[in-house]
Amino acid sequence: MSEYKELLYEKRRGGVLLTLNRPEAMNAISRNLIKELHEALDEVEADPEIRAVVITGAGRAFSAGMDQGRATGRRRDLHWPYGIPTGLSAAEVIDSWRSESRNFRRLWEFGKPIIGAINGWAMGAGSWLALFTHITIASENAVFAQPEVRHGSNTSFMWTLLGGFKNALRYGLTGDHIDAREALRIGLVVKVVAAEQLLDECFAIVERIALVPPETVKINLQIATMGLDMMGLRDALTLDNQLSAPAHVMLREELRRPLDEARFNEGIKKYLMLRDGPFQPEPFGPRARKKD
Repeated sequence: MSEYKELLYEKRRGGVLLTLNRPEAMNAISRNLIKELHEALDEVEADPEIRAVVITGAGRAFSAGMDQGRATGRRRDLHWPYGIPTGLSAAEVIDSWRSESRNFRRLWEFGKPIIGAINGWAMGAGSWLALFTHITIASENAVFAQPEVRHGSNTSFMWTLLGGFKNALRYGLTGDHIDAREALRIGLVVKVVAAEQLLDECFAIVERIALVPPETVKINLQIATMGLDMMGLRDALTLDNQLSAPAHVMLREELRRPLDEARFNEGIKKYLMLRDGPFQPEPFGPRARKKD
């Protein structure tokens, strides 16, 4: 078995528990974490004893999204007025965002069921990772959001597929937080349980899946995932992917540049305060009340 630095791999109860293990960074998604997740999925594919996968996060978050903190130690110069990183062409920027979508599709197309055990914050790309799991269970303290749209970014079509057109626009156009109960109401998750029951609930499903022949499970999983692809999901995700590049680089300098300057000069806390402060209080979750 591979040795992982940012991921925990534990076989149990007919399945495997993959834990995003960067609690000090709220399990922000680094390049290495993505690499290790793919390596772990390779191991799962090769192990006939593993019938399903449960993915969760260590500490108080499932995942806070793509790693922003590592950008504070080095300046990322942007070429304005379009916000393209200096030294990169538009074509290179587009290619870099294409790779992000492929990472999520690996989960969606995986041959064994993947269950998301969503504990705490599932923000930005962390919410996408949660929604690309085949079955998603949330703890009562789970919070979902795409706050990155507030600084110039794209939503994910998976929010539209699961939450419906109007709900997806309500939250995708604002980056507003939703709590576990709202996520259940609109269809992002299938069940909400107490935090201490989350993993047991997920592995109870794993054990029931393990009672069904593996060939049948794989076929029925593909009926659902490939059926949605044939109905147009793959095309919608491809469009999502294509539009992610202009969403990130066709930015208003007067709105985005102060955020980038704050992140570099004063740190991620100041950056988030400037970005999210005007949206407080959030409609759901622990920041749903105004601070005194």
